[in-house]
Amino acid sequence: MADLSQKDWTKKLKEDNNAVVLDVRTALEVEEGIIPGALHIDIYRGEGFVEDIQKLDTTKNYYVYCRSGGRSSQACAVMHQLGFKNAYNLLGGFSEWQGEVAQIN
Repeated sequence: MADLSQKDWTKKLKEDNNAVVLDVRTALEVEEGIIPGALHIDIYRGEGFVEDIQKLDTTKNYYVYCRSGGRSSQACAVMHQLGFKNAYNLLGGFSEWQGEVAQIN
């Protein structure tokens, strides 16, 4: 697991052909917008979150974000415990995101 600045996170993501972007915010937060192509799994779902994470491919590289970087850091730690080798936390989260934003219908 690594905490990355937005610059490093986006650079690494752009160069990674084995990447999955993971949004761990609540559904209400996701209504504000989402990083395009992100998979949404709400960390506040507790055991449901763990169950959904366990269904993911551990060989992929995960770029994880939340609103400010706290919950996504926790998500990366959980993923590491579950055998994921590469989970990168976006420092500052969506609240400091400068890139493209998609709206969910």
